[in-house]
Amino acid sequence: MFIGAVIFRIGGSIYKFSAAILLGPAWFGIFNLAVPMQGILITLASGGMPPAIAKYVAEYSAQGKLELEKQVIHTSVKMVLIAGLLFSVLIFLLAEPLAVGLFHKPEAILPFQLVALITPFSVIVGALRGAFQGSYQMGNIVITKAFEQVFMIVSAIFLMLAGFYVAGAIMGTAIGFMASAAVAYVLYRRGVGSDLKDVKLNFSFKEELSIAKMLFIFALPVMITGLAELALFDFVGNFVVGIYLPSEFVGYYGISTTIARLPLIVSMAVGTALLPAASEAVALKNKNLLNTYINQSYRYVTLLVLPLSVGTMVFSATILSIFGSGYVNGAQALQIISLGMLFFTIYTVSSSIAQGLGKPYLPMIILILGTFLDIGLSVYLLPIYGINGTAIATTISGLFIMGTLSWRTLKIAEVSIYKGDFVRIIVAAIIMGLVILLLPKTYLFLLVALILSPIVYVASLILLGGLKKSDVRAIHKLSTRMGPLSSKVKKVADFLDRFAR
Repeated sequence: MFIGAVIFRIGGSIYKFSAAILLGPAWFGIFNLAVPMQGILITLASGGMPPAIAKYVAEYSAQGKLELEKQVIHTSVKMVLIAGLLFSVLIFLLAEPLAVGLFHKPEAILPFQLVALITPFSVIVGALRGAFQGSYQMGNIVITKAFEQVFMIVSAIFLMLAGFYVAGAIMGTAIGFMASAAVAYVLYRRGVGSDLKDVKLNFSFKEELSIAKMLFIFALPVMITGLAELALFDFVGNFVVGIYLPSEFVGYYGISTTIARLPLIVSMAVGTALLPAASEAVALKNKNLLNTYINQSYRYVTLLVLPLSVGTMVFSATILSIFGSGYVNGAQALQIISLGMLFFTIYTVSSSIAQGLGKPYLPMIILILGTFLDIGLSVYLLPIYGINGTAIATTISGLFIMGTLSWRTLKIAEVSIYKGDFVRIIVAAIIMGLVILLLPKTYLFLLVALILSPIVYVASLILLGGLKKSDVRAIHKLSTRMGPLSSKVKKVADFLDRFAR
């Protein structure tokens, strides 16, 4: 899942970074209004169904109820396909009123209309990925993401170079989802579908409606949570900036949030694997296993994300200048939002735990409150501090949702966090940040920082006693899946084993 998340996040970043370079700040601003619109539509159409599918497939599979497992998959696919078609028509009709009436940017009409092409294919992919997730066939999720990313990036770049601009980028996304949907269907037939092929379904229409109701009840808060997540970390900032400021500023803010979101690779991987794992631990009433899952998930996310966020803050202007000198105007916003995204990664893990514990309404309620806080602060702070004000609003809101949800989730799970582990990680990240802060902010020293940072960070962890034997075992396990790099990764693990406690 980590490899899949890397593919997804790096691929998405290449897609957005290519758009930033090829389109320039103004057109990239229009792009950053269309992409959140796409996210809203997909979330509404899928209705939060993928996590619901993963949860019930995992539970029914563990309990040996294969007929229910198969019916959950069939019913959910019908539900998302109908919703996908309906919302595609809706966004096509609303494209002009939104582009002209709300954002005062007529050039956004066509990109908004083209978003309608994406939804029917994206919801099918989402449903099948939910089945893969619940069956622990994580490799299939990786493959579908790889096809989606390759087709999306190649198509989008080609169409943008051909003169289709933002419309070309959106059409490239549609092509990516089409390819992913085709591959997901083939993998389903060979994997989960093959395992359930001999299972006969004898559910009446009324019984299927009952299953649909069960899925909807679980999925509704997940959908609302997904919308609130998009609002908090994607479209509120872009939309508020788009309403009050010219397109260039949406471009500055958009590239900053894209870079800041890169560390979400880690929380996406952990969260995706954690939901069915937590569900299974609860179903088996294994508290020790649940405690291990939760503590290790929080720790690994913090261990990997915190140094990435610190490094981004230190070299923000240098990183942005890669995409063009104009984008450096977003340097302060990037520094601020990088901290906010750290909070969001920890929130994502808490959300998966809550869903796995059967409490999907908890992250929904907290996230809705955080979203309203973000909207209010953005509208208040943007006229005072410009796009930095929007970044401040998002970061404060991120701190609120992370702290509140983590506290409530741990209380419900009756799990205590090992605070000393996190103190060591924070101190090690601060030491790393102070060292690279001394370096000149040039491209050459950005490369030096990329090499030096992990060395300083790991050395600091070792000196502080923050490296555990369990970390070394995890690296050993990872080495078995690294192909030609396996022997080198194993040597690193063997070396670190001397210093682990």
